[in-house]
Amino acid sequence: MTQRVAVHTRLKAGREAEYDRVHAEIPAELAARLRAAGVVTWRIWRSGRDLFHTIEVEDYRAMRRALANDPVNLAWQARMSELLEVEDDYAGEDDGLPLVWSLP
Repeated sequence: MTQRVAVHTRLKAGREAEYDRVHAEIPAELAARLRAAGVVTWRIWRSGRDLFHTIEVEDYRAMRRALANDPVNLAWQARMSELLEVEDDYAGEDDGLPLVWSLP
C-alpha cells in the first residue's frame, strides 16, 4: 500500500517562469532515483509563488532518507535552492501536510 503525501513549498519572487521551465522536463536520472526510492507519482501545482505537491510513495520518510545523500538528488536540490524561498535539505522526519478533511 502506498502513502499519499501533500507538501507545500514557495518560490522566490520572480522565479515562477524559470521554475516552470526547469520542470518542463525532469532529468531521466532523477526520475529513476525517485522511482527507486519508492515514488509512484509526484505532481506539482503552482498558484503564483505557492507550490502544492502530491506524492504517492511506498514510504515517504524512507524515500527522503534514501535521497538525502544521493548525488543526483543533491544536484537537483542545489538547482531548486536557487528558486525556492526555503530550500529542502532532507534533514527532517516530516510527514508532509496533515490531512484535515476528505470527502468520503
